[in-house]
Formats: sequence, C-alpha cells, structure tokens
Amino acid sequence: QSQLVESGGGLVQSGGSLRLSCTASGFAFNYYAVAWFRQAPGKEREGVACATTTGDNTRYADSVKGRFTISRDNAKNTVYLQMNSLNSEDTAVYYCAAVYGDKHCILGLLPPNGLDYWGKGTLVTVSS
Repeated sequence: QSQLVESGGGLVQSGGSLRLSCTASGFAFNYYAVAWFRQAPGKEREGVACATTTGDNTRYADSVKGRFTISRDNAKNTVYLQMNSLNSEDTAVYYCAAVYGDKHCILGLLPPNGLDYWGKGTLVTVSS
C-alpha cells in the first residue's frame, strides 16, 4: 500500500520550533518531488514548501521564508519540515504530498492539485 504518513505536530508556544516528518512507503520515493501544505480553519489549503527529487532545489511561500526549512533523506524515504519562530498564523493542519518527476518544484511551489500522494495531515497549534 502506497502512503505518506506525517508526524511531529503538536502544541508549541509562539516563538518556538517544531520539526515535522513525513515517511513514504510503497513507492519509489526518490523519483518524486515532495511538498508541504497547510490548511488553517476556514481557509484554503496553501503550499508551504517543496523540494525536488534530489532535494537540491527548494521553494518556500513568502510567509515562511527564513523560518521554515524543507529537507529530505531519500535513504529513509522521509521529508522534513523544520519550523522555527512559529506564530499563531502558522496554526494549521500540515500535509505532505508527492508528485512523480524531476521537473517539479523548479520554478515555484507545487499547486495542491494533480499530486500523486497525500498524507492525512498533522495538526500544529501555536499558542500566543
């Protein structure tokens, strides 16, 4: 069964840090670009960050640039999202996703449609 499973969410105080993980199984992870999305209550899902198949190229939403870092370990079939200087606007359910091919995440963030795999999400709550 092909799937993505996120972990690492939780409650953190404003200014704190969290690291999310997303582990893939059942497909050739290293052939897929990966991305993190988030969805806050009452808002649309938005792209946060993405990385190419090798992780050499990354892209970030303006709202998280300088605070979040996406990375991947293809040997572990895992993508990470290091989140620092968190604030209340970062409160959301965070999802990882993957799409086949090495041409994605070159020019910009991945759109939330047309992706091959999605995780079920992990909740991040930032208290002020």
